[in-house]
Amino acid sequence: MRITPYRSAFVTGARTASAEPIEFALRPLFLVVILMVYESLWGVVIEGAGGIVASYDYRAIIWYVVAAQAAVIGIIPRQIEEIGDDIGGGTIAVEMLRPVSVVLFRIAAGLGDALVRSGSAFVIGAAFVTVTVGPPPSATAVLLALPAMALAVIANMVSQYAFGGAAFWIEDAKGAWFLYQKLIFIVGGMLIPLEFFPGAFETLAHYLPFWTMAYVPGRLMAGHFEPWLIVIQLAWIAVLFPLATLIFRSGERRMQVVGG
Repeated sequence: MRITPYRSAFVTGARTASAEPIEFALRPLFLVVILMVYESLWGVVIEGAGGIVASYDYRAIIWYVVAAQAAVIGIIPRQIEEIGDDIGGGTIAVEMLRPVSVVLFRIAAGLGDALVRSGSAFVIGAAFVTVTVGPPPSATAVLLALPAMALAVIANMVSQYAFGGAAFWIEDAKGAWFLYQKLIFIVGGMLIPLEFFPGAFETLAHYLPFWTMAYVPGRLMAGHFEPWLIVIQLAWIAVLFPLATLIFRSGERRMQVVGG
């Protein structure tokens, strides 16, 4: 497999992310608004609980929010729906004429865009929280949290293509997008850490891949030095990436059989 087309797609995606300065700035600014709300909310909750909830103090939970939100916010919100529209509208059929893997090319371009957006959102969010709350609880854990954020974006991207590929068999991918979004928000730990849920629900969440896309970078950024979380992210990517590729290849073969 030639690497050059995919590397070029990644670079193009990264450049596209910052091509529109106003749109590029919207997500980091949106994250700052979220952080302002969470700082007020969690200030009341943590104080009412005596200063700590499920191993998170106020500073830790705010840094959790920074990393968890930034890891997700870089990806196009309705990407699964857009993938479905491209499949149903024939865009994918045209892209199949290229001498490259459609899904790999698209994932490479999407990662270039998403990593730049997530990175910028994190930088702005981290600067804001450093001023309002203080530095991260653990500088050592941050060294794990930063690559974990990148791995979270990768896991999220390939997982969305696995979900979006269902549009080869169903006409509308909106349902898949709606379900996926809720899974990221809740089971993925984007809204609150998994430790805040009842034991059975927390256990169930750990059997699914979504917690690697928000909870893991958030947990590490909150000061918990747990290298094994990185290993689990890599393991899930090793499962999700071939799955997305398999689904798209099967869908492309079906499209060729039925004539696009």
